Amino acid sequence: MSEGTDGNEPTAMATAATNGGLTRRDGTAAGANLRVAIVGGGFMAEVHSRAARAARADVAGIVSSTPERSVAAAERLGIGRAYSSLEEVLSDDTIDLVHVTTPNALHAEQAAAVLAAGKDVVCEKPLATTVADAEGLVAAAEGRTATVPFVYRFHPMVREARSRFASGEAGRVLSINASYLQDWLLGESDDNWRVDARQGGRSRAFADIGSHLVDLVEFVSGDRVSRVSATKRTVFAERASHSGITTEDAVAVVVETHSGALGTLLVSQVAPGRKNRLWLEIAGSAESVAFDQEQPETLWIGRRKGSLIVPRDADQLSEDAARLCVVPSGHPQGYQDAFNAFVADTYAAVAGESPDGLPRFADGLRAVRVTDAVIDSAESGAWVDIAQ
Repeated sequence: MSEGTDGNEPTAMATAATNGGLTRRDGTAAGANLRVAIVGGGFMAEVHSRAARAARADVAGIVSSTPERSVAAAERLGIGRAYSSLEEVLSDDTIDLVHVTTPNALHAEQAAAVLAAGKDVVCEKPLATTVADAEGLVAAAEGRTATVPFVYRFHPMVREARSRFASGEAGRVLSINASYLQDWLLGESDDNWRVDARQGGRSRAFADIGSHLVDLVEFVSGDRVSRVSATKRTVFAERASHSGITTEDAVAVVVETHSGALGTLLVSQVAPGRKNRLWLEIAGSAESVAFDQEQPETLWIGRRKGSLIVPRDADQLSEDAARLCVVPSGHPQGYQDAFNAFVADTYAAVAGESPDGLPRFADGLRAVRVTDAVIDSAESGAWVDIAQ
């Protein structure tokens, strides 16, 4: 952070940052002395590698789908070693933690192998494509640090929203209105491995982004979805490189929560103009709280009298929200900052700390269960209960 350039000095909470990576209690960088490897060589591998470096971990190696692709990924990301296989990664005793960033259908097997090798793991969501596999991973992760990147939890204003419900300031939850909209699969010529159920699993749009939405709703409100009624649509059964597509482009869901609140969720990857618009508004008995991921610097607080916009300013926020303010107010933070904070907290957990709100494999299992219930409901036309 530059000094004396803007007249806006960081607060005590903001000084807990080191180039985007939050520090441990002893003041060292979260990933100090940690050697990590990455499995997968696509976009998410890039995001994970940036976050690992921000936390001061040593990104020691990477493996992709073939030895040739491993070399290409290592060169592109500036990683020193290209492994020829996952087995080679797991046999390297100098690797402490592995980031799994491969297609969905590979997550369960690869994460299980990492845990069996005695290493900690970060596994992309969905944690698995079946509930049984996700349950197996939770059991296998006992005693280890095993996390899932529900990174929207790490926006400071999401933590501020959560604090208002946790403290009782917002009152009890009455209703939920939330959506996650994208347009990257809008056209028939748009294609990706995720549309193929063999690689992505039974669900696409909901497993991919709806899982983030439900996780955020439950995280902020402190209230869990208890049953769902859903409908889904596959707009294009044929795309550029895939035919007979059964995975959904859009899902609409009515939810009831454990406390009795009602809500609606809309998830779509065919919404023109919406690039990554995760939005939620939760109405409490005292105030409504609304967060928009495309405008993450503010939080809307709705009241019967005197609604207001709260800025991302550490001096005005709850302690947990202020902790995640890594630059002074007025200097925008975004997705990569949230991802960096997630990885830093994961590494802090490896070091023996217990960061609040860190999404672990149990949260990944929860998302798989909710996804299964949503698709079951859409296919049966009936309400489906979700185990708490």
